[in-house]
Amino acid sequence: MRRYFEHRHDPLSRRVEPGSRVTVPTGVAMFPGERELIVPREWADRVYDIHRWRDLPEGGHFAAIEQPDVLIDEIRAFFRPLRSS
Repeated sequence: MRRYFEHRHDPLSRRVEPGSRVTVPTGVAMFPGERELIVPREWADRVYDIHRWRDLPEGGHFAAIEQPDVLIDEIRAFFRPLRSS
């Protein structure tokens, strides 16, 4: 979603500069049907503050339609430890 938002609102000013790091807590759900967006974990760890990473067995670009329960569980699991009590 971030990629779509940034492109729509200001595609040039919000790009991650080479060598910089995104410090916002990040969750990754790798759906195998999304082949062009699959990245190596080692690269993602260098660029993002990965708090949760899951390689999922099914789903793709339309994960919310294809695997809604899995996606909801992943979103909840990512945010659960970040919630303030």
